[in-house]
Amino acid sequence: MTPHMLLSRPDHRALLHAMPKVVALAALITLGAKIQVPFWPVPMTMHTLAVLSIAILAGPRIAAGAVATYLAAGAVGLPVFSGSPARGIGLAYMVGPTGGYLLGYLLAAALTGWLAISGGTMRRILAMLAGMGVIYALGAAWLCRFVPAADVWAVGVLPFLMGDLLKIGLAAGLATLWTRARGRRA
Repeated sequence: MTPHMLLSRPDHRALLHAMPKVVALAALITLGAKIQVPFWPVPMTMHTLAVLSIAILAGPRIAAGAVATYLAAGAVGLPVFSGSPARGIGLAYMVGPTGGYLLGYLLAAALTGWLAISGGTMRRILAMLAGMGVIYALGAAWLCRFVPAADVWAVGVLPFLMGDLLKIGLAAGLATLWTRARGRRA
C-alpha cells in the first residue's frame, strides 16, 4: 500500500493493516533514541534519523502514527526517550526542556512524509529540511521556558545542526537505496 493510498483511504481495514508497522516503527524510534554516537560538540542520538527516514519511506500517516505511538509509550512511563529513565520518565520528562522537540517530531513526521510523497532524492532532502525546521522551531520555542531566549540558539539548535544535516544526508541515501532495491523511482 502506498502512502498516497493510506492518505485517501482512512477506513478501518487500512488502519488495522498499518498497526503492526506503526508499532514496529515506534520501536525503531525508541532504538534510535537509545543509540548515542560520539560527535562534536554534543553526542548525537539517532531518533531524528529514525523519524525522518520513516516519514520519507512510510508516508505521513504511518510516520505520524509511529511517532504518536512512541510519544504515548513515553507518556505512560515506558523508558523510550533519550536519557530515560535516568533523566526521568513519563509526562514529567515530556514537559521538560526537550518537550518541544518531542512534539516537533510528531508534526515533522507528518509534514516530511507529506512533502516527500512521490518525490525523488532532492524532494526528500527538502522535505526533511522542512521537518527539521519544525523540530527546531518547536524545540527552541519550548526551550525558552528553561533557558534565557538569548541562549536558545546556542544550546538548543547550533550544537545539533551539523549532526542533523549529516543524518538527513544519510536518510536520503538510505531511502534511495531502499526504493531502488524495491524497484521504485529514486
